[in-house]
Amino acid sequence: MKISKINEILKNKEKIDIYYNERPVWVQEVNNNIARIGFIDNFEERDVFVEDLYEKDLYNK
Repeated sequence: MKISKINEILKNKEKIDIYYNERPVWVQEVNNNIARIGFIDNFEERDVFVEDLYEKDLYNK
């Protein structure tokens, strides 16, 4: 995912599903190309590269 897309999602009031390694996450903050994420399925947090985040393809649900 591109940083511009992450910023667009963060400013948007609609819920947009974001994933990291097939797990749903929420983005807490972005600094340069690093995103601080929290996993929705537990309390784990991690810093990851923004490019490793993605939106689930509509056909893969």
